[in-house]
Amino acid sequence: MKIPSMSRRNFLLSSGLLVFWSAIPIHVKAVGEKARNLFVKPKKVLPLKMKVNGQNYDLNLDTRTTVLDMLRENLNLTGSKKGCDHGQCGACTVHIDGERVLSCLTLACVAQQKEITTIEGLATGGNLHPMQKAFIECDGFQCGYCTPGQIMSAVACVKEGHTGSIEEIKEFMSGNLCRCGAYNGIVESIQKVVG
Repeated sequence: MKIPSMSRRNFLLSSGLLVFWSAIPIHVKAVGEKARNLFVKPKKVLPLKMKVNGQNYDLNLDTRTTVLDMLRENLNLTGSKKGCDHGQCGACTVHIDGERVLSCLTLACVAQQKEITTIEGLATGGNLHPMQKAFIECDGFQCGYCTPGQIMSAVACVKEGHTGSIEEIKEFMSGNLCRCGAYNGIVESIQKVVG
């Protein structure tokens, strides 16, 4: 079989195209890295002193880490749930210095050296918190996914004194959503603790 001959012109054209195509990934990569560096800032890590459920922790965290991600990924406290991750469902509710907050919207660096209490920190010793007991007794949950956030909000609701009526309880618990619709049991649980 005879190999077709290549003219000098075709050889130069083919060689030029080969060089051109092989250079594109390097060029595109360089341009891509420059563009990326304009918009994506490199990770910045801060040493943070955190106090969670009465225990002190020294952590090195990305400045963009939320309290929720710190609890779940760095401290393995998975009671607080990641629901919507936009502060709309309340599944991530924890207490910081006694106030209820949405941990998915709170940066860990802001909560440094403040007292963070999670659902795991409500019980004392082997005894459940009265609100935890009431949720069990009044069937204040079904699937249980939203329950930690519901309980943390319910404890705050009682502490804040927003338990004068069923309507008031519903209003001050409205930031916590339950897909199962266990709202009657949740309200009953709060009334039981107050009563």
